Amino acid sequence: MKKVIVLLIFAISIPSISQQLNTAVAEEGVIENTEDTLNAEEFENLKAEANKRTSGSERSSQQNKLIKKADEYFEKMWYAEAAELYDLALKKNKKAYTPITLQRAGDAHYFNSEMERAYHWYSALFADFEDELTDADYFRYAHILKGTKRYRKAKRLVGIFNERIAQREGINPTASFEDVKAEIIAKNVTIKNLNINSRFSEFSPMYLRDDQLVFASTKDTAVINTRTYKWNNQPFLDLYVGKTTDSIATIESVQKLSSTLNSKYHEAGVTFSPDHNVIYFTRNNYGKKLKRAKNGVSHLKIYVSEFDGATWSEPQELPFNSEDYSTGHPAMSPDGKKLYFVSDRPGGFGGTDIYVVDVLSNGEFSAPRNLGRGINSTKREMFPFVTETTLSFSSDRAFGFGGLDVYESSFSGDTFSAPINVGEPINSALDDFSYITDDSGNKGYFASNREGGKGDDDIYAFEAAEEKVLEEKLSDIVGTVSDILTKELLPNTLVTLMGENNAVLAEATTDEEGSFLFEGVDTNSNYIVTAKNQEYLLKTEAVSVAEEEQIAMDILLEKLDGLVVDENGVKKVDLDMIYFDFDKYYIRDDAKTELGKLLEVWEKYPDMVIKIESHTDARGPKTYNKWLSDKRAKATRDYLISKGIDASKIYSAIGYGEEYPINDCVDGVRCSREAHQENRRSEFIIISM
Repeated sequence: MKKVIVLLIFAISIPSISQQLNTAVAEEGVIENTEDTLNAEEFENLKAEANKRTSGSERSSQQNKLIKKADEYFEKMWYAEAAELYDLALKKNKKAYTPITLQRAGDAHYFNSEMERAYHWYSALFADFEDELTDADYFRYAHILKGTKRYRKAKRLVGIFNERIAQREGINPTASFEDVKAEIIAKNVTIKNLNINSRFSEFSPMYLRDDQLVFASTKDTAVINTRTYKWNNQPFLDLYVGKTTDSIATIESVQKLSSTLNSKYHEAGVTFSPDHNVIYFTRNNYGKKLKRAKNGVSHLKIYVSEFDGATWSEPQELPFNSEDYSTGHPAMSPDGKKLYFVSDRPGGFGGTDIYVVDVLSNGEFSAPRNLGRGINSTKREMFPFVTETTLSFSSDRAFGFGGLDVYESSFSGDTFSAPINVGEPINSALDDFSYITDDSGNKGYFASNREGGKGDDDIYAFEAAEEKVLEEKLSDIVGTVSDILTKELLPNTLVTLMGENNAVLAEATTDEEGSFLFEGVDTNSNYIVTAKNQEYLLKTEAVSVAEEEQIAMDILLEKLDGLVVDENGVKKVDLDMIYFDFDKYYIRDDAKTELGKLLEVWEKYPDMVIKIESHTDARGPKTYNKWLSDKRAKATRDYLISKGIDASKIYSAIGYGEEYPINDCVDGVRCSREAHQENRRSEFIIISM
């Protein structure tokens, strides 16, 4: 849902709930002050300066200037311009990477549905500052990952997010992302993009009588009116009506609904009384001119108007609106006795919640009631639609396909079932919302900003055929962990399952019989399994899961004590040789694996002090070899220190050149490449433990 739609969805997730709500209400505001008008010449000059070649000090000054101006644009919600300036500033120098700058760069693209660019900056944010990030950051990044179809990466973030907030904030674990994928309700749905869609936004469809469809759009105002909404530089929303046809994708005779209902600001999100003579709709809190709250923001309100057979009456505010928070997205029950709506009023569970009021016989309304934690989450619930037995709504809660997803809940009275994600193809990796159905429940409309549309947000028609349940093939990984020498089974061993890019998918601790189990693992996938026990070396094994119902593993661990050996009265850490490439002194990947074992020994014996001895082969001058081996010894030392070893625990790091070969490959002797490599090594002598 790109840009303009956020007018009606109140809030986009930002690092704290207070920021969410502040941003939410600001998003709804219509900025008309001249001081809030973008200076296009200044913007173009900034970009031109940024593309010039500059010296180091000039570049730093220019970068700071770009970021400062990008921050100004961001705070005014001019996200497209802010995104350009952040991109220019950050690509020049990684020293400008800070949590807030990377986050804003990502958010500026996210708010414009530029998910790949949002992913670029959020991946940098998590790579450099993961320990400093909040629940909301994890949630946003998981949405971006799913919005760019990086589902496996998203699993790790969803798992962490779930662990951090599920218990304290009441997220229903039965509505998990994995559950959505495992049992997708596939109705053989046909989806078609409507002919009324334009290059701007169309959304919020609603039935009017048997043969008409009302919706919100910016289309005609783009031609006849240059007034625009500053966030996205698009015209304001008005209500339109068209005639449905036998073709599911064709709406004819489209015109504005009523000049009485449409103002010079935003109108959208309608619902009708059962006889279709009363309309409820969402509008900026508009009178003779735009009203603002104390913080300068224009909130949303619900208005009502009656049809006398010829014209609509002047719209009136509903009594439960407020100048201090937003109320919108009305949805009337089929019997006309309940009006559901969305609000970010105080006392809710998250960004926006769904509420309901009783429509009384005298035309008044009961006090609003929150539908409760069963329906509402810590995120945004919005765009409700009600049939006699089902509540449909959209939410960006943690466990969806990406962006806003459509959910359904069956109800009886005021009791609602746990919401179920309706699955693909209604839901996509981006935003899917404004979902309505006809009386049969097999036809309807929804809006989406998915790939392949005509504009920012398009309305789609859908028609469902026979229902069937598709079950994704899953497998289990079961195994044991035991001692490599004694074969003794090892309880209390931490076993970790990792997927793509070493993302942690699950953890288990072996039971008294040394057994572990990972259930519901995707088939036709590759995984890494690690086993860690305090008395043993970390073991890593790869496993491929085909379509078997169960994969069995037997993991054998080597005792840490076995690495400490006594050679002729000298204690050493007995690692496989730390080899170096010819004439080089950088630490190879295979060397890092062996040095990892040394780090584990240190973990068990934190007072251990060692000295490092490095050796070369006999090729090359002796003086050079002495210099090279010394470089290798110090490279090994520096690597260990970089991994957290106190420098005082390394007594010395000395290179001995070719002085102490371990085979007969000395000067003048022809040897194979492998034989020479044996002499290029580092050894670890224990001084004390």
